[in-house]
Amino acid sequence: MPGTQHTEVFNCTPDEFYKIVSDYEKYPEFLQEVKDCKILKTDGDRQLVEYTVSVIKTFKYQLWMTHQAPTSVSWTFAGGDIFKTNAGSWKMEDQAGKAKVTYAVEATFGVFVPGMIAKTLLNVNLPAMMSAYHKRIKDLYGK
Repeated sequence: MPGTQHTEVFNCTPDEFYKIVSDYEKYPEFLQEVKDCKILKTDGDRQLVEYTVSVIKTFKYQLWMTHQAPTSVSWTFAGGDIFKTNAGSWKMEDQAGKAKVTYAVEATFGVFVPGMIAKTLLNVNLPAMMSAYHKRIKDLYGK
């Protein structure tokens, strides 16, 4: 299963980062490719979230998001247009008052996508996504 992992330090606390990453319905405000994001169901520490994303074309998918505030959010695939599987996590650790965050994702696609292209699709958006989180932190917390 193609995947990627990335660790970065953000200028906020782990709790502040957790609040941003778990506020799904605000994603369209700062993640350019996310056109809509809504919580469909809540079940204990899990939420079923539907994402409408536009990358080359627009597609929808649902993920079960599991929360362990303020240290992690993990997900498993529930259904959708393009993915066959999609699992990953955000892990937050304190590093001298800042959030050391590790993002990991593994996915397979429902249609044939060669391995090299799949890896590119998973990795190419990563720098832009991380930059969007840095900007969101600055906008919300002035950091």
